[in-house]
Amino acid sequence: MPSLKSLRTRINSVKSTRKITQAMKMVAASKLKRAQAQAQAARPYAERMERMLGSLAASIAGRPDAPRLLVGTGRSERHLLIVMAADRGLCGAFNSSLVRFARSRIRTLLAEGKEVRIITVGRRARDLLRRDHGKLIVDSVTFIGKPRIGFADAQAIAGKVRDLLEQDAFDVCTLIYNRFKSVIVQVPMEQTLIPASIPAASEDSSGKDPAAIYEYEPSEEEILARLLPENLSVQIYRALLDSAAGEQGARMAAMDNATRNAGQMIAKLTLAYNRQRQANITKELIEIISGAEAV
Repeated sequence: MPSLKSLRTRINSVKSTRKITQAMKMVAASKLKRAQAQAQAARPYAERMERMLGSLAASIAGRPDAPRLLVGTGRSERHLLIVMAADRGLCGAFNSSLVRFARSRIRTLLAEGKEVRIITVGRRARDLLRRDHGKLIVDSVTFIGKPRIGFADAQAIAGKVRDLLEQDAFDVCTLIYNRFKSVIVQVPMEQTLIPASIPAASEDSSGKDPAAIYEYEPSEEEILARLLPENLSVQIYRALLDSAAGEQGARMAAMDNATRNAGQMIAKLTLAYNRQRQANITKELIEIISGAEAV
């Protein structure tokens, strides 16, 4: 049986840990509210831009002079994966589930004979993927020390992707990140950035193409040349905000579980301490009584 001193030391240690987890939960909750509002505000603009560009690009996708940001290189042999996780841990399975999803995707591509390159966003993605696929990582981005992620950060990542595309380093670019659904639900998903997704042509009840009523000024090529780089940054920025909100939600849930577990551990240790103390008192009483009877 452990001594009373060791039990008291362990109880105090668990109480200190509970204070830390409670504080981390409160900090995560305060950050989550702002991050969730940013993520939800960015989604409609990003989704609408994606649909609008898809509709605009449908008419020129088959041209030989179509922008590479729109149609890629026409091949699918070389893949660039942007794996987006958190810079810090203590957020449950937020990072591990995403990296497990990314590893599965990497293994599938390599099994098909594809060439894979990786850009990691977040220190945890870099550290976890470096163990198995360190040679595939071509660049790494972290935001340690930054109080808030801005659109300029997404533009910097998009700039790296455009540079690699100009160097003919990949054919397909895919973004892998945690999509924020609720405080306790973050779903790993992938989104193809290059080539851009183009919706299938649809017809109304009269059999006419509804896209024919639109006229663009200036030309479609000029609009795409301006908006395609912007759309790349917007999609990455949306993923960054979703990932940030999901991280805080996962951390808040993890710290809440840790706080409850610490409370249960304190209760168990306190019960063991009281039993041990009572056993010591009983033992001392028996020794005193036995000594008195011997006299």
